[in-house]
Amino acid sequence: MDRHTFPTDLLETQEAWYVTYRQLADVPMTGAAAHRRRLLRLSQLIAAHPFWQTSAGTPAARVALKERARARTAEAIRPDAGRR
Repeated sequence: MDRHTFPTDLLETQEAWYVTYRQLADVPMTGAAAHRRRLLRLSQLIAAHPFWQTSAGTPAARVALKERARARTAEAIRPDAGRR
């Protein structure tokens, strides 16, 4: 069980990073610049988030944030997501 609690905006920004990263893989090189700029901006927002200045903002929390966001975005793009 993950013991980290993240601010919603931080988690959503990390999720957006993963979505944008996947989109970058699907666009031709001529259209990739906008995706790369978005990744850089999202990276800046994540790195500068005030959460990292708190006692909860540990290296382990950074890993947990990435794992949680990756799992949430993977589930959201599953072909059978929402079918039950």
